[in-house]
Amino acid sequence: MADGWLSRQAFEALVEEAVKGLPKEFLPSLNNVVIEVQEEPDTETLKAVGMEAEEPDELLGLYAGRSIHGESFFDTGGQLPDRVYIYRGPILRLCETSDEVIREVQETVAHELGHHFGLSDFDMPF
Repeated sequence: MADGWLSRQAFEALVEEAVKGLPKEFLPSLNNVVIEVQEEPDTETLKAVGMEAEEPDELLGLYAGRSIHGESFFDTGGQLPDRVYIYRGPILRLCETSDEVIREVQETVAHELGHHFGLSDFDMPF
């Protein structure tokens, strides 16, 4: 499906719902985390995470900052607040239905915020 089939506003609303759907006990720990929707990962970001510019669809989200335990995930050199980037284009190209988009947004938000809590990619179920 084309990557413009869900408006940016509707996509951002899905991201907000995914955050609201997190367990309430985690929400206070997210006060210093900004969640930002971007259309695509830029070439510099892809390069920094070891991907080629031709494979932007492989990166659905990114946590930039330090976990609450001090580990660095895509370290931004101490830039505060920590940030979660959710990439709209790759998610919309990956999914064929709105239900798939909802599920992928929820999983991507949870995955990237998992890094904030110190989980590695291998610790997470998705």
